[in-house]
Amino acid sequence: MILLILGLIVFLGIHSLPAFAGPHDSMKAKLGENGFKMLFSVISAVGIVLIVYGYGQARFAGYMPIYTPPIWMSHLVLLLMVPVFVLLAAAYLPGHIKKRTKHPMILSVKIWAFAHLLANGEPQSLLLFLGFLAWGVFDRISLKRRDVAAGGPVAVDMSHAVRNDAIALIIGLGIYVLFVWKLHEIIIGVPVIS
Repeated sequence: MILLILGLIVFLGIHSLPAFAGPHDSMKAKLGENGFKMLFSVISAVGIVLIVYGYGQARFAGYMPIYTPPIWMSHLVLLLMVPVFVLLAAAYLPGHIKKRTKHPMILSVKIWAFAHLLANGEPQSLLLFLGFLAWGVFDRISLKRRDVAAGGPVAVDMSHAVRNDAIALIIGLGIYVLFVWKLHEIIIGVPVIS
């Protein structure tokens, strides 16, 4: 469980850095834009590896569940997960979805974490998903403050909004179907539908 905790600290810590303008801007000034992005990417990758490895170790350590969700909860989770990949795709495709949700990637992380909290009661799952949910809430509040300080959110280019929304829907729903069908089992080791 130590590696999972360390991974969460590393990954969520570096992703929280932009909320602190002083240290963030100082690092960017010292390293330059590309150097900062490179360091950010390396630290993020290390964090992800630690999270995945630590979570995998904890899953097989035999921790007793803190709670056992009812079977029907898995159906609710399937429903809650439908918009997650659409929002993730919309973060990179300016359109109505991005404009209305403002920060679709953070919203997708919060929905993903909340949905998985409903379906998993083991200590390592609670740590992982509560960590990401708390980060999502913190980062959304931070972004709102940064948007206000900057004079409002960055304008979204709406010239291809309908096309981009359609692409986000197709990509997002396609990835959702693949995850339900097999990808979740291949990547995570747990089938969605058994």
